[in-house]
Amino acid sequence: MKSNPAIADSHQLIKLRYGAKELTHFPKLQARQILAGGHKSHFRGRGMDFDQVRLYQPGDDVRSIDWRVTARTQVPHTKVFIEERERPILIICDLRSSMFFGSQRLKSVVACEVSAALAWAGLGINDRVGGVIFGAQKQLDVKPKRSHHTALQFIHGLQNFSEALLEPQPDSLDLATILEESRRLALPGSTVFIVSDFHDLNSDCEPHLFSLAKHCSINFCQVIDNLERQLPEPALYAVGNGERQAILDTSDVKLRDHFAYQFSQRENLLQKLCEQLSAVLLPFNTSQPVIHLLAKAYGKRRSARKSN
Repeated sequence: MKSNPAIADSHQLIKLRYGAKELTHFPKLQARQILAGGHKSHFRGRGMDFDQVRLYQPGDDVRSIDWRVTARTQVPHTKVFIEERERPILIICDLRSSMFFGSQRLKSVVACEVSAALAWAGLGINDRVGGVIFGAQKQLDVKPKRSHHTALQFIHGLQNFSEALLEPQPDSLDLATILEESRRLALPGSTVFIVSDFHDLNSDCEPHLFSLAKHCSINFCQVIDNLERQLPEPALYAVGNGERQAILDTSDVKLRDHFAYQFSQRENLLQKLCEQLSAVLLPFNTSQPVIHLLAKAYGKRRSARKSN
C-alpha cells in the first residue's frame, strides 16, 4: 500500500538509521554532565585519554605524578587526563500548522526525517537520545535514553503528529513558549537540536535561547521551502489554509518586495542569534534529501588530493 506523502511514514523514518551510520563526524561538543559516555570534554581529571604534563600543584593526585619528567627536571610534574563524559541529545521537533506547507515536499515531513536521522545518529555514537514534539494542540515528551525502543517511540510520535496536521487546528503555542518549555526538559550538558521553520522567531524567543545556551549546546535545524524566499512567478494563484481560500496576485511588486523582506529579516535574526549563542545553523531545503544534507555536515571528510 502506497504511503501518503503528506504524512511522515514511520517505516521510512526507521530506514534512515542506515543513512545515519554514515554520519561519522556527528558533533562532539563540550560535555558538561559528569557521567560515563563517549565524548571528550574540557573537564580534566583522571580519565582515559592523556592530555598534558604540567607542574605539580598541591592537592593533585600523587598517582598522576609523571616520574620521568620529574626525574629529568628535578621538579614535580603531574599528568592531566581528558575525561570522557556523556552528552544527552534532545531533539525538539516543531510540527505546528506552519509546517504543513511545501512546494516540493511538506516541511513537516522533512522535519520528521531530520529528527529521526538525528536520533539514529545519536544512538550510533552511544548517546542517550530523547525528544519533544510540539503539535498544534499538544506535545509529546520522550526522555533521553540509550535505547532503540525510545527512538522508535519518538519516531511513532513523529508520524502521529504529522498525520494530525491533516485536520487543521489553531496553534496553542508560539515558538517562545516552546523554547521556554524546552528549558525545563533539557538536561544540563545536552546537545539540543531545534527543528523548525522558525516562522515566528522574534525577540520574545531570545531570553529562553540564551538561558538554554548557558547549560546546553544549541543547533538550529531550519526547514525551508523555496516559495518562502520569494513568491512564485507573477500570476493569479488560488491559496488556502484548510479553512479559507483566496486569490493571490503575485504580480504586485510591493507585495513581492515585502514578502522577500520579511523572510530576509527572519534569516538575519536567526544568523545573529547563532553568532551570539555560538550555535550551529543547519538549513534543510524541502527539495533535497535529508541524509544528503546531513552528510555534508557530519559525513566522512575526504582529504584533498595533493596536486602534482
